[in-house]
Amino acid sequence: MSEAGMKKKVVLAITGASGTLYAFLLLKKLEALKEQIEDVGVVMSDNALTVWKHELPGETPDKFSFRFYKPTDFNAPFASGSSRFNTMIVCPCSMGTLGRIASGISGDLVSRAADVMLKERRKLILVTRDTPLSLIHINNMKTITEAGGIICPASPSFYSRPADINALAQTVIDRVIDLAGFSNESFRWNEK
Repeated sequence: MSEAGMKKKVVLAITGASGTLYAFLLLKKLEALKEQIEDVGVVMSDNALTVWKHELPGETPDKFSFRFYKPTDFNAPFASGSSRFNTMIVCPCSMGTLGRIASGISGDLVSRAADVMLKERRKLILVTRDTPLSLIHINNMKTITEAGGIICPASPSFYSRPADINALAQTVIDRVIDLAGFSNESFRWNEK
């Protein structure tokens, strides 16, 4: 079971940053952890679907059993602090999205939901993918961290000796799942 034995209500936001494979693997992992989940709401930014089609031809996000919301749908439950969604993951998180969140600009459902997570002191995990970083990006990450968010760069690990690109990307997703408080079986350094 997840942290404190409670099922999670999760918002997954997918932005237009390169790295759609991370979002795809995260959706698969969330389906595999369904016994720990009460609800998952997914919102894709306007550019996310374009990048998805380019990076994952033949795969579609609608194959997953979660409810998808439009980026303009402020009637989504997680657009309000009164909802009980307790975790939000932005994966991948573009620097534009990060900047809007850091500035408190709630112009779409992604930035509004992130704003709700921060103001309600709930878990916000941003899986940033861009590199290199400008000082603006670093300062935005500092602002979000000081506000209680977690910056989790999509930096894969190699000590598990991943056999292919999916296994390599999965090292990032396993870290995100840990940060979100799920019980998860994955490679652990020097643990049996």
